[in-house]
Amino acid sequence: MKHWLVKQEPEAYSWDDFVKEGGTAWEGVRNYQARNNLREMKTGDQVFFYHSVGPREIVGLAEVTGEACPDQTSDDERWVAVDLKPLRPLPKPVHLDTIKTTKGLEEIALIKQSRLSVMPLTAGEAKILRRLGGLKS
Repeated sequence: MKHWLVKQEPEAYSWDDFVKEGGTAWEGVRNYQARNNLREMKTGDQVFFYHSVGPREIVGLAEVTGEACPDQTSDDERWVAVDLKPLRPLPKPVHLDTIKTTKGLEEIALIKQSRLSVMPLTAGEAKILRRLGGLKS
């Protein structure tokens, strides 16, 4: 299992919207590196959901339920989407400032490639984020 982080502006589509819908096709990604990351996602991979505006924090944990398929918001077959479902909110949202100052997260893509909307996490980074977010496992 791999670990990922997706970013979304809460005004456009928040964690609460995601939970209310029970899942979504993660579509509309128009960056090649982010698209390649979507292509790498596999069913069962865990995904951290990050609000990129406002408090700028990781607020929930999701799971990939459907692998890369054509993005229905584009006529260009190069763009793909994956299906995600929410698993649970983080008991303690993890703010960007905390991420920037936590040992073991110095190389996290959220800091190194801040404009990327879909990014991989190492197993170590995911473990630290889970702990910071108040998740036991």
